[in-house]
Amino acid sequence: MTGRHPLPMTAAAGGHTPVMLREVAAALAPRDGAIYVDGTLGGGGYATRLLDTAACRVVGIDRDPVAVKRAAALVRRYAGRLSVIAGRYGDMDRLLDAQGIETVDGVVLDLGVSSMQIDDPERGFSFRADGPLDMRMEAQGGPSAADVVNEMPEKDLAGLIHRYGEERRARAVARAIVAARAQSRIERTLQLGDIVRKAVAHGAKGRAGIDPATRTFQALRIYVNDELGELQRGLRAIERVLAPGGRLAVVAFHSLEDRIVKTFLRERGGARARGPRHLPDTADGARREPTFELLFKGVCRPGRAECEANPRARSARLRAARRTAAQAWPADHTPAGGAR
Repeated sequence: MTGRHPLPMTAAAGGHTPVMLREVAAALAPRDGAIYVDGTLGGGGYATRLLDTAACRVVGIDRDPVAVKRAAALVRRYAGRLSVIAGRYGDMDRLLDAQGIETVDGVVLDLGVSSMQIDDPERGFSFRADGPLDMRMEAQGGPSAADVVNEMPEKDLAGLIHRYGEERRARAVARAIVAARAQSRIERTLQLGDIVRKAVAHGAKGRAGIDPATRTFQALRIYVNDELGELQRGLRAIERVLAPGGRLAVVAFHSLEDRIVKTFLRERGGARARGPRHLPDTADGARREPTFELLFKGVCRPGRAECEANPRARSARLRAARRTAAQAWPADHTPAGGAR
């Protein structure tokens, strides 16, 4: 899959390089007069590409107040064409409705944590630099990672680390955390990183090149920000706001996210259906028309050159689909996945 507009890949505001920029632009096929949503605005890389490619309008959404503040320069650059909303993409339909927008022609999501968040030690996302053990994407967005590791029961903590971090040594890690917090509260990223590394080191060796603390930090970040639940809500909101023919592009970085996206698109695409009309079976007997059709089979992955230039791209997986004219499925129908 190649981009329709082969512009050079550039870093967005704040030094963040958007992953699979050409592929995402090709999937969305931006056109003049259309309205697009960047549901995870971050540094604005995807929004910028869309605005530079066509005479369109882009609405950026981000739950991180730092990202929203930094986007002010882009809003000025693309005056009248780019607007930014502080909020969660899971509330996309409500947020757009407040702006007087009923439907849009395309949506892009870049899941997970951004480079800007990781690179700021004060945000507490990284174990590579010392900082407060926070990990919240929003200011005052509920319990911090420090609250979780210091207050959650050992059994629940082990389950969290195993489920969201896919850490085989989750029980040992949780046991080590509980033992450490009995001595003093765990407040710093380097402090937690050391605890996790020692716990994992007593078991089988981890994957080459992967820091033993990676999976535990990932698990905490996902839990603290309810990222998988947000993804499920976001996909349902996107189903409601996309106009017929509108396009969705989702870039995921690990199996938990990708599985939710894959399952949603398979369900909404009628892959589980039986019968000549390709309609999925439902508990209430209602006939549900497919609301999405895949733009390509499976996933699109970044090329070797991009992976070498941007290591973050190595685990990226792009899925894309086109909205049909069918009515959105009921809000109470939840796709299979891993919301907490």
